[in-house]
Amino acid sequence: MPSNDARTLLKTAVPTAAAGVITIVVSAAVAGGKGALGALVGTLVAIFFMGLGLVVLERTAKSLPHLFQMMGLMLYAAQLLLMVIFMALFKDTTLFNPRAFAIALVVSTLAWIAAQTRAHMKAKILYVDPDSQKGDKPEKTGPKS
Repeated sequence: MPSNDARTLLKTAVPTAAAGVITIVVSAAVAGGKGALGALVGTLVAIFFMGLGLVVLERTAKSLPHLFQMMGLMLYAAQLLLMVIFMALFKDTTLFNPRAFAIALVVSTLAWIAAQTRAHMKAKILYVDPDSQKGDKPEKTGPKS
């Protein structure tokens, strides 16, 4: 993974983990051990899905840049759909508190999106490829006079 991608991943995963820790502490205080476990699972699921999506999106941007915007929209829709499926699958579980799980999943997802937006806005990304022109003057394509 190139360093810019690793920086983006780090700048999004750390604030998401911090939001997850806060959610875990609040869930532990409100719902006890099962609440803390539910919040932990929700945070880990959100970080996994969003991190996997970021890696896929970065690879798509490098290999198929013309599909980047469409891929990003499709990826976010797929991630949200998968998270809704996870919440539906675990709504009746007795392993952990499903409400804490759902709240942590939503809070972690929103924290990831906010952190990813901030990281992208702060990143210094070139919009012109400096290697594409090697100092050669472009040929004139218009009529010759």
